[in-house]
Amino acid sequence: MRLLAIRLVWRLLALLCLALGFIGIFVPGLPTVPFLLAAAWAAGRGWPALEAWLLNHPRWGTSIRNWREHGAMPRRAKWASSGMMAASALLMGFSGAPLWATLGVAGVMLVVAMWLWRRPES
Repeated sequence: MRLLAIRLVWRLLALLCLALGFIGIFVPGLPTVPFLLAAAWAAGRGWPALEAWLLNHPRWGTSIRNWREHGAMPRRAKWASSGMMAASALLMGFSGAPLWATLGVAGVMLVVAMWLWRRPES
């Protein structure tokens, strides 16, 4: 019974991430691939058929496999992510948010961008 409950939790997490990834296709600023990576990860723990479907998907499968095998991401994705983070920091700067919050968020995004650009390219 406990094993069934754990498998159900993994499946629900995989479905949630898959749904968020799908929404990210249409909503600017909501990433798609990170949610698909998380969906494949969760599916690998509780839903092997969904994991196989994601890994063999014609559009997203290559990105998921490259991330799993090499921690790699395409340069285009790095540029897009960096651009979105820069635009978000700029928007936050003009939003009237407290200076400490703006600088803190910008600092976190800068660290993420530095980590991102150190990843291998597919």
